Amino acid sequence: MNTMKIFALTPLAGALLAGAVHAQACANRGQLDEMYCDADKNMVADPPTDKSKWKNPSTLIFTYTPIEDPAVYQKIFANFQEHLGKCTGKKVAYYQVQSNAAQIEAMRAGRLHLGGFSTGSTGYAVNLAGAIPFAVKGDASGPRSYRLAVIVKADSPYKKLTDLKGKKVAHSAPSSNSGNLAPRSLLPAEGLTPDKDYKPLFSGKHDQSILGVNTGDYDAAAIADDVLERMAKRGVVKAENFRTLYSSAPFITSSFAYAHDLDPALATKIRECFANYKFTAEMTKEFNGDDRFHPADYQRDWAIVRKVAEDTGTAFNRAAFDKENAKEAESKKK
Repeated sequence: MNTMKIFALTPLAGALLAGAVHAQACANRGQLDEMYCDADKNMVADPPTDKSKWKNPSTLIFTYTPIEDPAVYQKIFANFQEHLGKCTGKKVAYYQVQSNAAQIEAMRAGRLHLGGFSTGSTGYAVNLAGAIPFAVKGDASGPRSYRLAVIVKADSPYKKLTDLKGKKVAHSAPSSNSGNLAPRSLLPAEGLTPDKDYKPLFSGKHDQSILGVNTGDYDAAAIADDVLERMAKRGVVKAENFRTLYSSAPFITSSFAYAHDLDPALATKIRECFANYKFTAEMTKEFNGDDRFHPADYQRDWAIVRKVAEDTGTAFNRAAFDKENAKEAESKKK
């Protein structure tokens, strides 16, 4: 199996500014970065009008959102990676990324062709990197969803959200829906306002937030409940060690998206390859019973996620992205 790692070659802000000079004339961009155009107004980037810029690489670079240890998912997706290679007639290399920011930067820079993006970072990937979400995991009943959960240790003294005022509460990453944006949108109505009642401590990933609560580094954490479920099934933590103080309405799960500048014929083939793949038993176990991919539409399926972002004053644009990731870097220094 081909394995690669993505390393940032320049500071993130500089990397995201790179390429702006290639902005194309466009009648409508909507919320997309100036590098992209949305003439059909479906909220995702159109393929380049110049067909010579369409990409049809001999090797497809694929990765999955780094919500947990990237090596775990490299192994889990090994069979799918083999299927994708046979189905497309391409070599497929798995890139290990250590953060949502690095993943988005990689697609924007052309180093990543296809990947799974966390729910919250999907908006940034669409607007800043030209990602085209087209599939989500699910089972016979439909696409997978998850909930924002605020967890504490089972033996902690905290019984309600307001008990967490002034405490050490972990958020995962700035672009995360359940790990940052949804708590900012939903928790104030429950009597707990981030940045007012507590200062969010960015852990980097959902699994690190969960482990931090387990070890006592954090008093509580805002997480995606399906991540805790998967970690408990693998024996990384014990589910009974945690107690949930709050659970939200469901959100759609992570997206699978390809770069907007792939040859449309290749993009269509990739969609077909996802649609006809049946998960291995290992994948189904890891993904809480999911056994297939379902088609997805960014404009429709991420409407609630965009609303959460709007409610928190978070635009999926470059300025917000740089600002939030600067906050994360500062938080990790403390």
